[in-house]
Amino acid sequence: MQSYSLFAPAKINLHLEIIGDRPDGYHELVMIMQSVALGDIINIRANGKEEIRLFCQNPQVPLDHSNLAHKAVSLMQKNFPAQARNFGGVDIHIEKKIPVAAGLAGGSSNAAAVLVGINLLWGLGLTQPELRDFATHLGSDVPFCIAGGTAIATGRGEQIEPLPPLDNIWVILAKYSNISVSTPWAYKTYREEFHHLYVQDSHGITERTNAIHSGKLVKAIAHKDSTQIGKLLYNDLQKSVLPEYPEVKNLIDQFKTQNVLGTMMSGSGPTVFALCENQAQAIHIKNTINQTIKDPNLQMWVTKMCSHGITTTQAP
Repeated sequence: MQSYSLFAPAKINLHLEIIGDRPDGYHELVMIMQSVALGDIINIRANGKEEIRLFCQNPQVPLDHSNLAHKAVSLMQKNFPAQARNFGGVDIHIEKKIPVAAGLAGGSSNAAAVLVGINLLWGLGLTQPELRDFATHLGSDVPFCIAGGTAIATGRGEQIEPLPPLDNIWVILAKYSNISVSTPWAYKTYREEFHHLYVQDSHGITERTNAIHSGKLVKAIAHKDSTQIGKLLYNDLQKSVLPEYPEVKNLIDQFKTQNVLGTMMSGSGPTVFALCENQAQAIHIKNTINQTIKDPNLQMWVTKMCSHGITTTQAP
């Protein structure tokens, strides 16, 4: 039976701005998202049965219907019943390298890879915009993960506008394995503390959303100005997360003592990233931070920004 192997990169947020409330209960957001070369491998094949079966070497990854990869298959089965009957169920093997519950869109990237894989496996011929439409039903980060690269994400994160690609900046990712942050908690806490700052009218929301296009960070990205990009990192959620998680704040403070371009928490955390000019600098700073903090729970990776989302190669 035909099978496909897909690379599903993680993402970081270079900019995360909370503008206000949406009628659907989500927040109105303006984000600049960036793919990085740390990623999971998703192997997908028809199994000739009626089951959706998930396999993963990481015991933290759920292997039932709560997994977004499982939900992605169910979504496609519902929308393409004839193909689902023809091909039957699928086996999905996840080689997990993206840390779990880290604010790096690992689950969302896996779901995006499954959508791409089902499209290939069933010969659906869906375009990337069509795949993004399906992705909106799975989660706010999933549409971005389809194409990846560098992009502005607005609405609740599902409206994607590509930016010129960045692939010249190295990234250190750092996460404490014993700390996880609930995304719903982070947004709820932010709402409770800063709701008085929310833009209330639709015109104001449109203005704030459009402002990102002419902003300094987008200009820096267009010019591939890594120094400016590092200086302009921004994440509203740090205001609610860092006071509750001093270890995460300390990690950012430690990176700031090094010669990094910039450092910030990604998404709702708890992963912190630092931007570096080159690989040698990134490795040196990673080793320095490890020696300084000396916590066995601190995990660190050196990777690079990449200009793509899900990529596929047909498995033998």
